[in-house]
Amino acid sequence: MDLKVKIYLTDDGGEKFMGIGVIWLLEEIGKAGSLRKAAINLGISYTKSYAMLSRAEENLAFPLVERRKGGSNHEGAVLTEKAKEFIKLYWDFQSRAKERVEEEFEDFKKSLSSLYKEDYDGSI
Repeated sequence: MDLKVKIYLTDDGGEKFMGIGVIWLLEEIGKAGSLRKAAINLGISYTKSYAMLSRAEENLAFPLVERRKGGSNHEGAVLTEKAKEFIKLYWDFQSRAKERVEEEFEDFKKSLSSLYKEDYDGSI
């Protein structure tokens, strides 16, 4: 038996606006220097990536990306300093949360094993 945990943030209406996908998008924008290139690299549409970014910025109430016009395609984007800090905070939070959940899961498996017959070896 294994445990898979997905952590994401929701708005006041319970709608997801921030999860690992948005973090990957932000990291890719940081590498690619463009929302469009980041979307292509991640295999998602520009429209979807734009919507993900917009929802995150709206709910966090600070800009994550500074859009720049220029270059051969007249496009470009760089992460804001707050975005860089947010990415670090999110990774740290996710890591700590998953560690705690895994500890609880180990306790759960131990308790669950007591429900099995004595001839069961206890491994799950």
